[in-house]
Amino acid sequence: MTIKEDAGLSGRALPPTAEEIERQLARIAELLERLVPPAKQPLNFASADAFVWHADQATLQPVPKVNRIEMTLLRGIDRVRDILADNTERFSKGLPANNALLWGARGMGKSSLVKATHADINRRLSGSPGFRPLKLIEIHREDIESLPHLMGLLREAPYRFLVFCDDLSFDADDTSYKSLKAVLEGGIEKRPRNVLFYATSNRRHLLPRDMMDNERSTAINPGEAVEEKVSLSDRFGLWLGFHKCSQDEYLAMVHGYAEHFGLNEDKDKITTEALEWATTRGARSGRTASQYIQDLAGRLEKTTE
Repeated sequence: MTIKEDAGLSGRALPPTAEEIERQLARIAELLERLVPPAKQPLNFASADAFVWHADQATLQPVPKVNRIEMTLLRGIDRVRDILADNTERFSKGLPANNALLWGARGMGKSSLVKATHADINRRLSGSPGFRPLKLIEIHREDIESLPHLMGLLREAPYRFLVFCDDLSFDADDTSYKSLKAVLEGGIEKRPRNVLFYATSNRRHLLPRDMMDNERSTAINPGEAVEEKVSLSDRFGLWLGFHKCSQDEYLAMVHGYAEHFGLNEDKDKITTEALEWATTRGARSGRTASQYIQDLAGRLEKTTE
């Protein structure tokens, strides 16, 4: 009778072999690895000039090719274009600059101007002594509450950042605007010197008018009822208004696009078609002009890339 057989008959358990212990330890290590989240890769800001912030993962996704148009194609907004360009250039040089709110009519180039200004600054100042590329970071409206976290990640980075939120606005039961107020000016911790915040909105005060009127009508002190929310827009040092364009400005946009993309169609025909296109959509704007040009380029079998 062997030793193992004798142990089995006596009812005593045999000690595990070295191979069994090794398999159990490997299994435990595998289970522990599943419980511990993988280590986050360090942020590599040199990998791109633009990023998208994903708050749920606390990561910045590089954008290899930004969807934008050239500065020269933005027509009818010369004044606000120059103001924003000057403000952004001062910031890129380490000089004082203001957060900016671009508000007004839909489709008039608010977000396009932000992206074009970012590219223009990097192009014009490239090669200047001590200049490092300006980084553009897009944060989605629903992630505004994570702004303080994002600012903390950017604070010590050796770059300057434009944090950009497109189509920013708040509803009646939304309290995330408080995070934005704190970041812009009012928090216990000052906004990082290497970060500037640009936002676009169709609303000048970032709130629906009926909401403000309702709070005034039901409050004991109507003035104080909306003071906290209205004061949000006051935190932006620059208010840049965008208004509906005239017919001449709209046609200048259309013909500017057509020339830029080499769409060699009869000018009078383009004018007639572009006006009809705007009429069917009930609006003249830069977006309407761009949409017509996309249609024209498709019909002419030309690319607009």
